[in-house]
Amino acid sequence: MSNEEQWLQVGAAANLGEGSMMGIEHGDLQIAVYNVEGEFYATDNICSHAFALLTDGFLDGDVIECPLHGGCFKIKTGEGMGAPISENIKTYPVRVTGGTIEVRVS
Repeated sequence: MSNEEQWLQVGAAANLGEGSMMGIEHGDLQIAVYNVEGEFYATDNICSHAFALLTDGFLDGDVIECPLHGGCFKIKTGEGMGAPISENIKTYPVRVTGGTIEVRVS
C-alpha cells in the first residue's frame, strides 16, 4: 500500500476566474474547486445534508450555498454554518503548478 501523495490536475488556473467554481469527478469522489479572491480551494461537491452538487449552488465570497435547502459551508474549512447542515464537508489541499490547478486526493 502506497502513502504517496496523489495530485489530480483539474485544469488551467486561468480558466477558473475569481468568484467562480467547477465540479470534477475522480473515481467515486465529487470535488468542487473554487477561486476565492485569487486563491484556489477544494471541498467535497456533495452537500452533507442531502444529495446535491454544491457547484449548482451559489458562491458568495468564501461561502458556498447548497441549491437544495440553502445550507451554507465555509469553503476554506468545510464548516457547516447552521441548519439544515449537521456535518461539515471535507476539504482538499490545492496547489497551482505551472499554471495548472492540482488537488491532492490522497
